[in-house]
Amino acid sequence: MALWGGRFSQESSALFKLFNDSLPVDYRLIEQDIVGSIAWASAINQVGVITVQECEQLQQALNELLTELGDKPELILQSDAEDIHSFVEQSLIAKVGDLGKKLHTGRSRNDQVATDLKLWCKKEGQQLLVLLGQLRVELLALAERELDAVMPGYTHLQRAQPVTFGHWCLAYVEMFDRDISRLQDALKRADKCPLGSGALAGTAYPMDRVKLAAALGFASPTLNSLDTVSDRDHVVEICSDASISMMHLSRMAEDLIFFNSGEAGFIELDDQVTSGSSLMPQKKNPDALELIRGKTGRVYGSLMGILTTMKALPLAYNKDMQEDKEGLFDVMDTWSICLEMAALVLNGLTVNRERTLQAAQQGYANSTELADYLVAKGMPFREAHHVVGEVVVVAIAKQQPLEDFPLSELQGFADIIQGDVYECLTIESCLAKREALGGTSIEQITQALAVKKST
Repeated sequence: MALWGGRFSQESSALFKLFNDSLPVDYRLIEQDIVGSIAWASAINQVGVITVQECEQLQQALNELLTELGDKPELILQSDAEDIHSFVEQSLIAKVGDLGKKLHTGRSRNDQVATDLKLWCKKEGQQLLVLLGQLRVELLALAERELDAVMPGYTHLQRAQPVTFGHWCLAYVEMFDRDISRLQDALKRADKCPLGSGALAGTAYPMDRVKLAAALGFASPTLNSLDTVSDRDHVVEICSDASISMMHLSRMAEDLIFFNSGEAGFIELDDQVTSGSSLMPQKKNPDALELIRGKTGRVYGSLMGILTTMKALPLAYNKDMQEDKEGLFDVMDTWSICLEMAALVLNGLTVNRERTLQAAQQGYANSTELADYLVAKGMPFREAHHVVGEVVVVAIAKQQPLEDFPLSELQGFADIIQGDVYECLTIESCLAKREALGGTSIEQITQALAVKKST
């Protein structure tokens, strides 16, 4: 039976019921719906709608339902209830009879679902923060292990200047730290309780909404009933935060896919996170990373979905908003498993230090050092840049690294070059000079790692 049937003289069509019912999606809110109902029973008891004994009877029955159904979605999905709220109410009435019909007094499904969803977001958001923290731990462990493993840095996917693998790891720590901060911030804004806002105008019963919010673990109640029942900013924000984080995961996956390629050969991925080819027995494919990269798009899609759903809705509640959950649930599921998989990938990753060093020594990554050397000798940087460009042209033609040029040949490009130039062209010198805050010198990386490990 629908919760709204009294106004109607005909049954809904089977097609409309299929189209309208949300139980196949919102059954996941069973715990939150029951927890909210337990708090609501106390609230209506305090304003005299039900007695203390009735309140205790309702709360006992609701706790029994949570025990019986909390981890058994198949039992919920066998029902023909319209949504999880209808299901809980019908199940409650089956346990306590007409007393169960009193529970919805002063409450609307509008503030009920808003409360359920915020409670769910708070709980799942905390779990996502744990997973982000675990990924961060794996990155820091890898950064410490490979702190001084020299590798080429890239711009335009071309070798640029030498960095270390530890510095690369810490770059992603920065990204995921921002993800953590964004999610914490979104959860803080979501920490306001909708319950007691009714359908749109507030409840007619003089209940203490501050006390009700505290009972449900919220920091405070919402302040405007119209906004409350139609607000889905928390869904938008979480989907946005997830999209940014998935972009970071995808970038990291792309880097590692390239590092793992035969052309680079910088790393090897553990067998646990790779697969083979059904035809080519030699293949070891980075499927976990490719799937992380691939699943990013579906998270973006859910963000665009909720933004588009909300963009033209008038105040207050509209049925369109029922579309908020399916995308959000998929976002959280996808984000969670991608974070777990990324941590597993990093845990089993090994770096081929010989290959990364060899690559860093190729591609004329020390060209900037030669330009800086000329500047230190008094040449304007723009002129030094041009001179070194001419040296590189010759070096490419001869397939010879800059540090292997005889001094006399280098002096043919600029007579201010002296024998001390060779010290500046070593990988060690290239790294050591990057000692300003945030640079890739070993000293800076060590300090950055210590700071990140302490926070």
